[in-house]
Amino acid sequence: MRRVAEESARQDAGLGDLADPKRCHEKLDVTGADLAELTAQLRLMMLIRSVEERIADLVESGEAVCPCHLAIGQEACAVGVAAALDTERDRAFGAHRSHGHFLALGGDATALIAEVLGKVSGCAAGMGGSMHLVDVEHGLFGTVPIVGATIPIAVGAALAAKLDGTGGVAVAFFGDGATEEGVFHESMNLASTHELPVIFACENNMYSSHLHIDLRQPADAVSRYATAHCMAWERIDGNDLLAVQAASTRAVDRARAGHGPTFIEMVTYRWRGHVGHREDMDVGVKRSSDLVLWKQRDPIRRLAEALVDAGSIDVAEVDQMWAAVSQQVDAALTGARAAEYPDASATTRYLWARS
Repeated sequence: MRRVAEESARQDAGLGDLADPKRCHEKLDVTGADLAELTAQLRLMMLIRSVEERIADLVESGEAVCPCHLAIGQEACAVGVAAALDTERDRAFGAHRSHGHFLALGGDATALIAEVLGKVSGCAAGMGGSMHLVDVEHGLFGTVPIVGATIPIAVGAALAAKLDGTGGVAVAFFGDGATEEGVFHESMNLASTHELPVIFACENNMYSSHLHIDLRQPADAVSRYATAHCMAWERIDGNDLLAVQAASTRAVDRARAGHGPTFIEMVTYRWRGHVGHREDMDVGVKRSSDLVLWKQRDPIRRLAEALVDAGSIDVAEVDQMWAAVSQQVDAALTGARAAEYPDASATTRYLWARS
């Protein structure tokens, strides 16, 4: 009887079709949506992908020497959540795979590439590299490569927002691997207990480095932790921009109304390895052949096809958007390359607080 109960619990906590690379390939349903807004979001996803593909080229050539973790294939997660935020009062926090979050919130592509190249014009003055990004003007208060490290910081920002009464919301972006950190559970407990206005935005790509979630956890749906912490949660296709934005909007509305935190599990898949430019390897381990099928769940293609079918744009305009984005990224790379490196004094400039 106990074995039956355990198996039932695992099934209830499973991702089902969302984890099946043979499923969810269809174009999106844009009925009733703001097509102009979706077209702008399509272009933003194209920009994120193009910037990351260019960064991959820089890594492969050796021009970028800092570790770079790419989220190619996960663009809808970043853009959908960002679309629900008010960057003037909300505060977002990222992790080691946050180029997309930076750009989705309004960050400048030149400043991002310059940071990856270690240039003084980078968003962190060339001192942070790919994994330490910041753009307070657009609501990104920082990214940290230590797994799970920004989750409690986001909860602290939510506590501050509740105390100062601004109606602000905090967002923590993280992956499924971070749910195995103790600080994640401590943060979930505190946020739920005090009904804090925070969104736990989990991009579940089912891999932590090279290890599939089946090798690390008893079930593949991490939203089960929200149930354990008596927290509202949604589990969605993270490659469906409309689903991500709708869930994020509901979570923001709940938080602003004083109803506490929400956990959003966005099921997705990264096209590149854990770190670096390669598609076929995860830190020296050969990757699953599922990637071919997951590419059919491409969030950009699915949205583009839906907009073409709806008559908002045509195929030629999609090609023109890709071309325009490519030119924008070319210009950003040129600007980043032309920038100066920090001078020698920068090595000690940020070691102490200054009054």
